[in-house]
Amino acid sequence: MSHIESIQNWLGENNYQLGYISNFKNIQYLTGFESDPIERVLALLIFPDQDPFIFAPALEVEAVKDTGWKYPVYGYLDHEDPYEIIKNQILHRVNSPKKWAIEKGNLVVSRFETIKQKFSDATFTGDLTPFIEKLQLIKTPDEIKKLEVAGKWADFAFETGFKALSTAKTEQDVVAEIEYALKKKGIMHTSFDTIIQSGTNAAEPHGVPKKDFIKANELVLFDLGVVFDGYISDASRTVAFGDTLSDKARDIYAVCLDAQLTAQAAVKPGMTAAELDKIARDIIVKAGYGEYFIHRLGHGMGQSEHEFPSIMEGNELQLEPGMCFSIEPGIYIPGVAGVRIEDCIHVTERGAEPFTHTSKELQFIPNN
Repeated sequence: MSHIESIQNWLGENNYQLGYISNFKNIQYLTGFESDPIERVLALLIFPDQDPFIFAPALEVEAVKDTGWKYPVYGYLDHEDPYEIIKNQILHRVNSPKKWAIEKGNLVVSRFETIKQKFSDATFTGDLTPFIEKLQLIKTPDEIKKLEVAGKWADFAFETGFKALSTAKTEQDVVAEIEYALKKKGIMHTSFDTIIQSGTNAAEPHGVPKKDFIKANELVLFDLGVVFDGYISDASRTVAFGDTLSDKARDIYAVCLDAQLTAQAAVKPGMTAAELDKIARDIIVKAGYGEYFIHRLGHGMGQSEHEFPSIMEGNELQLEPGMCFSIEPGIYIPGVAGVRIEDCIHVTERGAEPFTHTSKELQFIPNN
């Protein structure tokens, strides 16, 4: 059964007359068509007992057809009212569409209000967001193969970045060298903006690379990933640049590494996401750094770098083979240093297999 057929069955079983999918990443997942429409309208309309259709900007219609999409696709010009065209196409299929399911985790208020104006008698009680999240939760063998290839390119990016470290370069310089090397290999997109943070800058978990020159004898944090055939990688490594490191930085690294390795080795089907988070967190708390581990242990991944589920306290979801998520403990001490060590893994019958294989032991990178 295809993913669209699964949604059709869900709509029918719950007496919804149509489903409106607005999340462009979910449209990619369900149809194979990949495009961020930015301010334009892109939607997938699914019906319980009729063929679905894609609605897209006119400039994307041929691209949709090129994917092999076998159902109708309709376009609109910039000066046209997209929702009036959508309305007409829906009414060709459903005489009085009163019961809708939408993506409540994605559809923005302004667009939702426009749809409600077009269909004033409709109710929008159905929520497709959790259903699609569960569809995406267990990856197929083909999806896992693509994630493995994406992981290999992340390892290439780490190797490139480590070699690029120099006191003559800024954090932004190293990012540029990594992304240029990837593009020369045909990898045209990163899964998110590449992060390189050195010294105390790494104490900001979601900081950005700066024009600061990299200093010797400090930690440097790398967080990066690529897109391969629609699937992503996401991994973090922290290395020592130079030939020495403070005792405090060494201790922070050792504790974070212990938490990451212990949690990854503990993964098994049947344990809960909360239990896995606790394994890593307890190690960091016991070492006295609990207040500096300020995010969940991990997140799901696949075609997007952040998918369901969250590996965190309070999530009693049981792990199953085929689930893919990150394991990324971090310790961030303002004014001192920041360390994050991350692999994304897929759950197997016996444990976990990582998509990236760059060593996680503390590496000392000489100044070039």
